[in-house]
Amino acid sequence: MRYELMLPHQIRKAIAENWPVALPLGVLEYHGEHMAVGMDTLAVIKTLELFEKERDIVILPPFYYGAASYAVAAPEGSGSVQVGGNALASFGEELFYSLLRIGFRNIHAIIHHQTENFAAGMPTDLAFKTAGRQAIFRFLEKERGEGWWGSEVMASYYAEHAEGANFFNWVQVHPLMSAAMKYPFDHAGIGETSLMLALCPEAVDAAHFTDNKSWYTATAKDASAELGQKGVAMIMDHLRATLLA
Repeated sequence: MRYELMLPHQIRKAIAENWPVALPLGVLEYHGEHMAVGMDTLAVIKTLELFEKERDIVILPPFYYGAASYAVAAPEGSGSVQVGGNALASFGEELFYSLLRIGFRNIHAIIHHQTENFAAGMPTDLAFKTAGRQAIFRFLEKERGEGWWGSEVMASYYAEHAEGANFFNWVQVHPLMSAAMKYPFDHAGIGETSLMLALCPEAVDAAHFTDNKSWYTATAKDASAELGQKGVAMIMDHLRATLLA
């Protein structure tokens, strides 16, 4: 369900049944002359909408204002919006802390931007990973007081942790596409353009393929909705494994 459309009794049901709560996380970034600047975030939104048809899930309003950087193109006339990681971390902490206060314990931010280096991290996902940890520590100290981890009630912490009971999993950040996927990983090339043709065709204008002059868009003209659907199927399998673990 879309969070902004939920009534309080529906929110309480989602909490009681531990529904996944998903934040579509992304950027506004130049993706060649042929594709919308919101591509990264749109890919997350559209696949979560498909996931919602299969499972109960809370979809938060999307956050588009990540750290796009100007590595691809200067912002003038291209549309890239850059918000630094330090500002993102502060925002993310407040958001996650508020969601924990509401009662959610199964919170996931899903990102499709610079995730080829996800294990090491890039500014946007690193900021929200840090924010999640900070929010959890802050929430636990509010609820249990300082010294909560050292108290006797935590004596079974390591045993429970080994069994999968880990409150640091209350907030997690995931890439939309795992590194194991056998799908073209690119920026505004055949892979991403095909995803948009499958998920959000209005975000692609084939008439502007010839306006591209950059190396990273050279394969965009070969994109197809059929290839995109293969990518969508892989993403859906990844979301099922990630959000239902």
